[in-house]
Amino acid sequence: MAGGSMQIPLKPLPVLLVAWAFAGLGAVVGSILGRSAGKPALFAGAVLGGILGIALAIAVVTRLHWLSLSDRGGAFMGALVGFGIAVPIAVTNLRTPVIPILSCGLVGAGLLFGVGVARGWKRDA
Repeated sequence: MAGGSMQIPLKPLPVLLVAWAFAGLGAVVGSILGRSAGKPALFAGAVLGGILGIALAIAVVTRLHWLSLSDRGGAFMGALVGFGIAVPIAVTNLRTPVIPILSCGLVGAGLLFGVGVARGWKRDA
């Protein structure tokens, strides 16, 4: 609790699943939209779509009160790190759909890690 404001309890599993799904869906939609402009645009579209999916996931879980407003910054940064780890894993394993799908779980894990780190920093301040 910082400054007398009440902290919304984080709902880890639903938040992880929503971030996983939205980032993956965003990446797929982005790659489909970018594909018509060539291979580099396909990958750029996937990355931009994944980032937009992360932002949308955070908006949704915040609106559902599964994540507090004060945790959004840490959540976004952590999810971006998770996505940054997931992208090369997914790209090098495109021949099978399982690994790219599972790698998107790193987005949700990164989001939760980012929230934890940000909460630790706030507590220390």
